Amino acid sequence: MSDIAQRVADFLATHDPVTTDRLEFLRARFDAGLAWVSYPEGLGGLGLPQRVQPEVDRLFAEAGAPTNRPERNGIGLGMAAPTILSYGTEEQQQRFLRPLWTGEEIWCQLFSEPGAGSDLANVSTRAVRDGDEWVVNGQKVWTSGAHNAHLAILIARTDPNAVKHSGLTYFLCPMTDPGVDVRPLRQITGEAEFNEVFLTDVRIPDSQRLAGVGEGWKVANTTLNNERVSIGNGAGREGGMIGVVAETWRSHPERRTPELQDRLLRLWVEAEVARIAGRQLTQKLASGQPGPEGSAAKLFFARISQELSGLELELLGEDGLRFEDAQGWTMQRPEKVEFTGRDAGYRYLRAKGNSIEGGTSEIIRNIVAERVLGLPAEHRTDKDRPWKELSK
Repeated sequence: MSDIAQRVADFLATHDPVTTDRLEFLRARFDAGLAWVSYPEGLGGLGLPQRVQPEVDRLFAEAGAPTNRPERNGIGLGMAAPTILSYGTEEQQQRFLRPLWTGEEIWCQLFSEPGAGSDLANVSTRAVRDGDEWVVNGQKVWTSGAHNAHLAILIARTDPNAVKHSGLTYFLCPMTDPGVDVRPLRQITGEAEFNEVFLTDVRIPDSQRLAGVGEGWKVANTTLNNERVSIGNGAGREGGMIGVVAETWRSHPERRTPELQDRLLRLWVEAEVARIAGRQLTQKLASGQPGPEGSAAKLFFARISQELSGLELELLGEDGLRFEDAQGWTMQRPEKVEFTGRDAGYRYLRAKGNSIEGGTSEIIRNIVAERVLGLPAEHRTDKDRPWKELSK
């Protein structure tokens, strides 16, 4: 038995997953360093390589242990946590990481705005210092899960006289503040995963500022790199959409054609390439923060998901046009995002958002071209001018 397997066995011997309260079990697992094993001791981990994590998760799953319901807190686990680990103070790490991992506190992301989506550095939401607090006013949009969130990662403009990339600061925003107004946005599936969020005189303690004043763009890039790796990586062999479509292919032999088979095999190979590349990204993540290469994984994921969901509809014919979940058209507020859930009609519609969330595919291509391939950047006239001049 490996050392980590022995650690898990010893933990389970004193914390029976059947009889131990769910939250008590998760808190104890975090304290034992068996939550994020690659994180430092005292912060849910043991300082071990990231490659050990799947074994730990498997052992707990085989024991029937409760989960922290990661599907409900993807932004917290995939984006907020690694950013807090990288830039948070010791007090911030101690305060936020444990309830984040256990799912006691759900997180959302307040980045995009109506006038600052693809050009994220152009955000106009203002944060003004008032003693030991910051007063925030503005509007955010496309905020996944804001209706369930307790906290948010937020970038706001603190210096309109600085150039736009330098005048931003990063905050951990309480979504329970009375000045936070969350309104649903209906999407093509009929549901409302996304929201627009209005911030009116929201007060954030300076103790919940992450990194220095004016360093928000640097911190935000860490978040975005982790987001793109999180979106583009995760499915196992023949997992995700390729697994769904392959099963559809196997169960409908009467609808197979040589052309559809050729498309399926090509996409299967591409999905396998993406899986292997994702493993390499995970290994890089274990030795430090992910770089812009994660953008390529996210771009790949969006394209393959959309092509596979379209192929599935062709395989199913008229059956694929049925939207079985009628509740999907009643502004349902789902607690989790489903990329492969429910029926083919839902999957086809939901996949359209894959090329927008986490950065539009157009912007992602620019990032890959400039920061990975080293191609010349587009000519820009706004990099050296104060933001307040650009906003007029």
